[in-house]
Amino acid sequence: MGTADELEKLHRLHASGALSDDEYTRAKDRLLNTPPPPSAPPPPNLPPSYTPPPAAASLQPNQWAMLLHLSQFAGCVLPFAGFVVPLVIWQLKKAELPQLDIHGKIVMNWIISALIYGVVCIPLCFILIGFPLLIALGVVAIKANEGQTWPYPMSIAFLK
Repeated sequence: MGTADELEKLHRLHASGALSDDEYTRAKDRLLNTPPPPSAPPPPNLPPSYTPPPAAASLQPNQWAMLLHLSQFAGCVLPFAGFVVPLVIWQLKKAELPQLDIHGKIVMNWIISALIYGVVCIPLCFILIGFPLLIALGVVAIKANEGQTWPYPMSIAFLK
């Protein structure tokens, strides 16, 4: 029921004598001066000042998140670029797109974890674990493009 309907109802009650002039005035003032209900609290891991973008603009953060995850492949082209490019994207865009901060932490946790796994078991990483990890990276990039956060399997949570 809208404000206009409520005012009409109050007017009918006042006209029928069910409300005195004082009661009618107080009820009308209360109805007209009631602040709107508070908005929903921000999702966890986002600053309290964060306001969600309009629906049309919500695609941009998802695209940046997907690019952040896929930027790890830059290491296939240039040595250490698979670490530097995601780090630069994360640091440059996390203030502008707060939800990208979660993805940046997931990617950095994975890079650090993969480095540890590579140093500890290089032969297993190239022979057995390499292909499933590439598949897992692809799945996580797709989920990031859909707006979901999903930590990599076997990733150690260094950054929270």
